[in-house]
Amino acid sequence: MALIKSVRGFTPQFGEDCYLAETAVVIGDVIIGNQCSIWFGAVIRGDVNSIRIGNRVNIQDNAVLHTLYQKSTIEIGDDVSIGHNVTIHGAAIRSGALVGMGATVLDGAVVGEGAIIAANALVLSNTIIEPGCIYAGVPAKFVKKVDPEQGKEINQKIASNYLMYSSWFKED
Repeated sequence: MALIKSVRGFTPQFGEDCYLAETAVVIGDVIIGNQCSIWFGAVIRGDVNSIRIGNRVNIQDNAVLHTLYQKSTIEIGDDVSIGHNVTIHGAAIRSGALVGMGATVLDGAVVGEGAIIAANALVLSNTIIEPGCIYAGVPAKFVKKVDPEQGKEINQKIASNYLMYSSWFKED
């Protein structure tokens, strides 16, 4: 069973039909929506400030979500995929976005709706990623605009796949 821990008077809250892997850790001021999946080794630390996660979000293996004390929060929209080994620190990730494996998104950054952050990209503090754009590199830079329908199809397919994957684990 996942480690769910209260701290400073805050206890994590979960929507309906969520999957939490046995080694996932969720701490403190965290609210997670419906049909989310938190995978092996993922750590969501709402110990110093709030973390809000929408519906149908997948936070993949070894991802870390954290904030700055009294300065930054995390807000994640609906249908978002957070890849393996991603670090989100005090940033906003809008609905339908994809944050690729190993990427880091720092305090005050905003990843727009349907945007794609490439694997291993570094999104610096206070960077604003426009909706439907691909950013890559260290530091992350604009690569190109994505056809809105194509981007939505790719991002929603990944989010839907993770709903399916989590159902396999719930059968046990």
